[in-house]
Amino acid sequence: MPDDTERGTIDQLLYEMDSNGVAEALVVCAAIDANKDNIDYVASARELHPGRLHVVADLDCTWSTTYHTRGSADRLRVLDDRYELVGFTHYLEQRNDGWLLSEEADALFKAACERRLIVSLAAGPSWQADLRVIARKHPDVPVLCHHLGDVRAGDTAGLDEVVASSSVPNIYVKASGFHYASARGWDHPWPDALFMLRRIFDSYGPGRLCWGSDFPASKRFCTFRQSLEAVRTHCRFLSAEDLRLVLGGTLRAVLAATAAG
Repeated sequence: MPDDTERGTIDQLLYEMDSNGVAEALVVCAAIDANKDNIDYVASARELHPGRLHVVADLDCTWSTTYHTRGSADRLRVLDDRYELVGFTHYLEQRNDGWLLSEEADALFKAACERRLIVSLAAGPSWQADLRVIARKHPDVPVLCHHLGDVRAGDTAGLDEVVASSSVPNIYVKASGFHYASARGWDHPWPDALFMLRRIFDSYGPGRLCWGSDFPASKRFCTFRQSLEAVRTHCRFLSAEDLRLVLGGTLRAVLAATAAG
């Protein structure tokens, strides 16, 4: 993002949270480009602001030299021992190389289960069928799919794949990244993306949807407030109880369940 030393700071995130009534944030520490130290930075901020920030570490993402190399489960254990994570994030390439069906991925999900960690996964439609297989094998591992399952407006077959994954109870979807999903990223509140969210909502229900801001990357397209109001104001199909869940209740329940272990 532009001016990442100023606009992408924890202080700015907390300001946006406080200004918009957001009590806590799950922070995905994508160690991309100039942000190799994201995990250290967010973990340090968590200590300064107890109860407000939850750390999700970058593990073997596409920009990493360890992407889909052996030892991912051991690397996860090292990260968790050091940072006391609530989960890890893994960004998959658009092309499905079969990794989710590998012994390596199975070992990683087993480690996530042992450590009671959320799997925060950037997995587009080409990965969804394989995701259903591995998620069924590990029913105690909550899998949180990024940004409407990384589907794009007009991709009917891709949306069908994301909807099909609702058959697996431990797969959740982030109601976020509408600017990526939309054919016009500047067109707040992104009606073509919200159309897709409605179909996802009809399949998953509010108990498996979690709003996300995509801050600070979202600032290329919208304000923090606009990312929130896209759901809170413009999703008129959501009842007050639906909103309570999507805007925090669902994720709070997932965090409570993992912490209970």
